[in-house]
Amino acid sequence: MKKIGIIICGRYHTCGGGKCFRALEERVGGFSVYADEEDVRIIGYSTCGGCPGGNVEYVPEEMIRNGAEAIHFATGFVVGYPPCTWIREFKSIVETKYKVPVIVGTHPIPQKYSLAHSKLDFWEKMEMEKLAPLLFNEKEEIMKAYD
Repeated sequence: MKKIGIIICGRYHTCGGGKCFRALEERVGGFSVYADEEDVRIIGYSTCGGCPGGNVEYVPEEMIRNGAEAIHFATGFVVGYPPCTWIREFKSIVETKYKVPVIVGTHPIPQKYSLAHSKLDFWEKMEMEKLAPLLFNEKEEIMKAYD
């Protein structure tokens, strides 16, 4: 069994996580790294704590104590407006301090966000495709299903 934690952007602290949980079940987006037959359990779900992400330094410790073998940063960090400017630092601190992999992305990027953001120069400048490649490899029909 693989145990994972999810950290979401503080701007979306009221998010119920429905798209993330659905994506895990469907093994799409950031969860496409897990085989369909692999038992994956979410053992922690928290926010970054709001800008500039005070929880990112501490929340992974609790998740790891509960068995987390990987941490996912929710797709909201990528498709929020503006995208999280701290995400690379967050990834670095978690991977360096806690020695667990960080996967940027949970559910697929909704088609409507992809279309809007792809026209904005800041998304390309932030090199989001390099940071979250699993989110940019989805078929159009899957992205539409997450609108």
